[in-house]
Amino acid sequence: MTQKITLILLLLIASLPAQARDTKHLFSIQDALISAAFNGRLDSNIKLYFGDTSDGKITKQLGDFTSNRKTNAAGKSDHKSCDWALLSALLTLQKRAVTEGGNAVINIRSFYKKNELSSTTKYECHAGAIMAGVALKGTVVRIE
Repeated sequence: MTQKITLILLLLIASLPAQARDTKHLFSIQDALISAAFNGRLDSNIKLYFGDTSDGKITKQLGDFTSNRKTNAAGKSDHKSCDWALLSALLTLQKRAVTEGGNAVINIRSFYKKNELSSTTKYECHAGAIMAGVALKGTVVRIE
């Protein structure tokens, strides 16, 4: 009888919903950009401007676009995983700029679960036990 009760209790515990980790981080954009992971990977012909900054005169706006990228976080630090997801999201925005005929992406801001965070110094990332994700939104433009 005791074994049956123990088995029932174990089955009940196993059937409870698991609590997945979803840790919000704000990491340095500049530290990511100068990290070894980013070395030579971004297209230097497509400029990236975070927050409300940009250089040069905007000659044409080509639209707002989002990039939502996730990466495997198993066995890696949250910071390393988040920087990798940021790189992937920025590469996607740069590819979109090329597709649209732009040479820059301005007003890049975090857009995780459609919550915007505009910053020139920090990006938002959410990390769990097996995945980390970064979502960005930016405006593709042509600048002089």
